[in-house]
Amino acid sequence: MARGKQLLAAALVVLSLAGCATFPVPEGESREQVLARYGKPTAELTRGTTTRMQYSGQPNGQFAWMVDLEPTGRVARSYQALTLNEFSRIDLSGTTTSDDIRWAFGRPATVDHVASWQGDVWAYRWNDGFDMFFWIYFDTSGMVRRTQQGQDMLNVPDRR
Repeated sequence: MARGKQLLAAALVVLSLAGCATFPVPEGESREQVLARYGKPTAELTRGTTTRMQYSGQPNGQFAWMVDLEPTGRVARSYQALTLNEFSRIDLSGTTTSDDIRWAFGRPATVDHVASWQGDVWAYRWNDGFDMFFWIYFDTSGMVRRTQQGQDMLNVPDRR
C-alpha cells in the first residue's frame, strides 16, 4: 500500500506541474470511491453542508487538490487550489481568518515570523511555470492583511 501512495503522490505532482485545472475525480463519484482511489486525505473539513477532502503536498509538494462533497457524499467539484487565480480571491479587508485560509488552501508549507511583521506568515509552495512561494500575512488578531509571492530558489542551480 505504501508503494501505491508513493505512486499517487508522484502522479499528483506531475498533474500539478502540468497545470491541470481539475483533479481527476469525476463529479458524482462517491466519497468511498475517492478514498479507494486516493487514500485518506491530508485533511477533511466541513463548512455548512459542504465537506472538503484536501489532498495537500505541502510542505514540499506544489499542490493542494480540493474535493468538495455534497451532503449526499458525492463529489460536487474538484480542483487544484494553489494557483494564482485562487490566491487572488483572498480578501485583504481584515475579515479573512486562518480557518478561511486553511479551508481554501489546506495546510501551509511553513508558518514563519519576520522582523518587519508582528503576526504569523504562512507560506505555500506552488508552481506557475516556476517554483514559487505564496506568503499570507496575518495580523496579531489572526486576520489576513497582506499577501506576497516570490520565486522558490530551492531547486535553482548554484551559479557560482
